[in-house]
Order: sequence, then C-alpha cells, then structure tokens
Amino acid sequence: MVSYMNVLLYGVGGLVVAGMALLVAFQEKLVYVPVLPGLSKAYAITPSRLRLTYEDIWLTSSDGVRLHAWFIKLFPNCRGPTILFFQENAGNIAHRLEMVRIMLQQLQCNVFMLSYRGYGASDGYPSQHGITKDAQAALDHLCQRSDIDTSRIVVFGRSLGGAVGAVLTKNNPDKVAALILENTFTSILDMAGVLLPFLKWFIGGSSSKGKILNFLVRSPWSTIDVVGQIKQPILFLSGLQDEMVPPSHMQMLYAKAATRNNRCLFVEFPTGMHMDTWLAGGDQYWRTIQQFLEQHAPVKKEVESSQNENGSDHVRHEMDENARVEVEHACYIYSSCNDVPPIRGTALQNSGCIHKQHLSEGEVLFDLCSAKTKQSPDA
Repeated sequence: MVSYMNVLLYGVGGLVVAGMALLVAFQEKLVYVPVLPGLSKAYAITPSRLRLTYEDIWLTSSDGVRLHAWFIKLFPNCRGPTILFFQENAGNIAHRLEMVRIMLQQLQCNVFMLSYRGYGASDGYPSQHGITKDAQAALDHLCQRSDIDTSRIVVFGRSLGGAVGAVLTKNNPDKVAALILENTFTSILDMAGVLLPFLKWFIGGSSSKGKILNFLVRSPWSTIDVVGQIKQPILFLSGLQDEMVPPSHMQMLYAKAATRNNRCLFVEFPTGMHMDTWLAGGDQYWRTIQQFLEQHAPVKKEVESSQNENGSDHVRHEMDENARVEVEHACYIYSSCNDVPPIRGTALQNSGCIHKQHLSEGEVLFDLCSAKTKQSPDA
C-alpha cells in the first residue's frame, strides 16, 4: 500500500514538474502563433488582391520596435467609424482580409489592421508587455490623422485580440469610443487548463488571486480583471459552438463588465465557432454591430449635414463602385469553387445579395451568403 502511494505521489509530482517545464520553456509558442503550420510568415496576399484601397503603415512602438499595419478605407473621403482590429493569435492580418472586406461593405467603415510584433512584417518577438505597446502605437497613429473622424474610433478584438483591445480601451477612455469583443477568453491562466487539462489544478483564476503556479505565466492576459474597469460601451459577440474558448468565458466577461457598466450588450450566435462566427451569424451578426456603432459611435450632425449638401453624389458613386466590386469578387469565388472560368457577365444586386450571374455555360442562380462560405483561392 505504501509503495502504491509513493508511485502515485511521484506520478503527480512528475506531472507538476512537466507542466512547469512546459510553461517556462514553451508558453510563448502556445500563446502566440505568428506562423501557421505549412505556411510562411510573409503575407499570402495584400488588400489590393481583393481590390481594396489601402495604405502600408509603418509605426515604431514606444520601446523602438518597428511595426507594420494596413489602413483600409471604404473610399478616400470616408468619415464613417474607424475599426481598430486586433486579430486572433494564429497567422497574420492577411488571413483576415476576406472578413475585413465584408466588414467594409456591411458597416461602411474604415479598418486599421495591426501586425503585432513578431507577426507578419513587424519586427520583434511577441509578449504581453510588447503587444500592449504595439496597440497603443496604432491608436496614437489613428488619433493623429486628419482624414478620419477620430471621435468614432472603435476597437474590435477577437480571441487574443479581445484581450489586447480590452487593455487598450481601458487605458484610453478619451480616445476609444467603444469596444467589441468576440470569442475572447477570461485569461490565459484559465485557458491553460482548457488546453492542458492537468494544469487546471495548478493554474487559473485572476493574476492576483489565483493558483500556485500562476506566477510562471509571463503573458497572463487577464481580461476578466480588465473588463470591469472599462467605462466605454462594450458589445460581446459569442459563438456558442466555439471549439477553442469555452463560451462560458464570454459570459463571465459580460457578467463582470455589466456590474459596473450599464452600456454592455451580449449577443449569442448558436452555430458560431471560434473563427467563423462572422460567417455563421449571417445578417444578424452585421446588423448587431451596425446598430451598436450607430448608437455609440454616431456620425456628427454637422458632418452628416455637410455630406448631404456637398458630397452625396460622391458618396453614392463610391457606394455603387464598392457594390460592383462586391459582386465581381463573389462571382470570382463562386467560379473558382465550381471549376468555372472567372467570366465577368451581367450581375444584378438587390439588398446586398447577388441574384443572377450570366456565364457562357448558362445562367447560374446563387446568393452572396452561400458564396461567402466557400474558400477563395486567395484565402
């Protein structure tokens, strides 16, 4: 009996030691994945591949790291809301371009996409301390621009990006109008037990009131400790089929925030997974965000009046051009996925959906929603 207990104790001790070794040696590789397996660190495509007008932006963080970003505008004089987008932990900003393309159309906004240090074309190595500085550099850049409405900057973070965005929003109550969190975790400390279940006995909870091995985690990203301090409006978007971050994490974040902030909104999407909630949510997803922006990042009345008097024709022209690009690109996706040469024909658009596309092989009927679920050859 004694020998059996000794073996059991040695086994538990071995697990603890192994867990500590993993955390110390490989935790950055678990938290940050700048390069997807089988792919290069470089961008697979640029926004121009999707016919998006953009600027290559180079920033320097406060600790001297050179950072890269794309600033994509709906059209040159767009004064709509500007979304400061922070991505998930895996891959780079090029892998989010298809979603951003749809975002531009649906929300009539500008989008600033930052490459964290160590990601994409940015220098350095990722860490919580460093990425927090990167996010601040991106926001400071936007606030200095004269071609956007700086009162309508909204932070949007998904998964890891939500943790990044929450810290930035808390630290900048006068610069950020609102925050959108999608499928974000309560903390890396809690996620350690999700990814490596045996660690849940030793790691978890907040960084200040947690378990015995919490001190080993160099990037705790304790969103649960941050979200309750945010004063701006917060929209929580939760995919209930999330296979990476348990949906209960989003529920806990909302509960923590709503106790001190009465401008919080929680919306669930029953079929949404970790990466595809924006697709699975369909029209409801975009309509929810649009209504949130209209309420908490509204257009200034004097700007709206000026546009109506002086720029309505220009805006209408840009909108028509973007609608044409939307149609042509969706047709390209459809053609590529169905072994049909990408032939441009006559397209009719009504309320954002494509009704008919005339191809040489015959008339094909489909809608944009189904086209979105297919993979583009550029993705």
